[in-house]
Amino acid sequence: MYKNSILDIIGETPLISLTLDSKALANVYGKLELQNPYGMKDRVAKNIILKAKEDGLLLDGAPIIESSSGTMALGLALVGTYLGHEVHIVTDPRIDSLTKRKLKALGANLHVVNEMEKIGGWQKARLIYLNKLLERMPNAFWPQQYENINNPNAYNALADEAVEKIGKIDYLVGSVGSGGSLCGTAKALKKRNPNIKVVGVDAIGSSIFLQNDNPKRLQSGLGNSIQPKNVDHSLIDYVHWLNDEEAFNWTRELASQEKIFAGNSSGSVYAVSRWLSRNINVDLNILCIFPDRGDRYFETIYDDDFYNKFSLSKNHLNLNPKKENKIEVFNNWTFVNLKKVKTLETV
Repeated sequence: MYKNSILDIIGETPLISLTLDSKALANVYGKLELQNPYGMKDRVAKNIILKAKEDGLLLDGAPIIESSSGTMALGLALVGTYLGHEVHIVTDPRIDSLTKRKLKALGANLHVVNEMEKIGGWQKARLIYLNKLLERMPNAFWPQQYENINNPNAYNALADEAVEKIGKIDYLVGSVGSGGSLCGTAKALKKRNPNIKVVGVDAIGSSIFLQNDNPKRLQSGLGNSIQPKNVDHSLIDYVHWLNDEEAFNWTRELASQEKIFAGNSSGSVYAVSRWLSRNINVDLNILCIFPDRGDRYFETIYDDDFYNKFSLSKNHLNLNPKKENKIEVFNNWTFVNLKKVKTLETV
């Protein structure tokens, strides 16, 4: 049966049982959000834009402006231009060449800021530029993915799709960037199982959970230089942070072991899910969300020259995270129980 438009194939992504390894006890199911036309945030772009049009916030033919360097930009370019809107994406020099070419092919307008802010880094610099664009285009719609409730609400359908196939879900593991996918899915799943444990996955050097921001971190797709309002700490039980080398090696392992060619957000989620599968009771069900394809990382994560340039080692898969009782500056894979953490302070 055919679909009426490209927008109709967003969602209903594949769900697979992962092979893991011989030490796994729990069942782990991977939700392949990377199989959306351009990635997981196609769901968000579609939901935000359609709701904005329905509510009169986005008028016919009005431009759409957003700050993004990855899948949100692509989702907005897909949905926005398809529905007849100019799409303006504010980004920074870290945007990869493949994403840039895709955005131009879809008809999006790119605005690249060239200097980061001392406080808030690239994210802050992009937001300053975005506000200047809004002054020039007062009828434009700004999706505000970091605080728009229709970002997390877009994942109600993902939760429905997973429960329909798995049944009871005991653990949810997902990366954190804007907060939409993890917190939106978690909120929907908690209505079905109030005892579900929610595990957030972040990058070392990200300030989402009040570490110091490191704008030179190599990971992209997860993490942030700000604390988005859509990150609801009350929904999250545990947070894991991986460094660049750990995240990249586990991304390669995801391709090698599971045959899923993905980005480092998916690789880190896979690492945490595989570790968790060894450390909880048998027959429990873990749902993990894989948001991003590996295509845009072919010159970085999957390139040995990139490893050499940044003195990364391919020879070690860390599967022994360290548990801490407070959030501070971490160097290697570390996790905390967010419900019991002693302090949430910048150090």
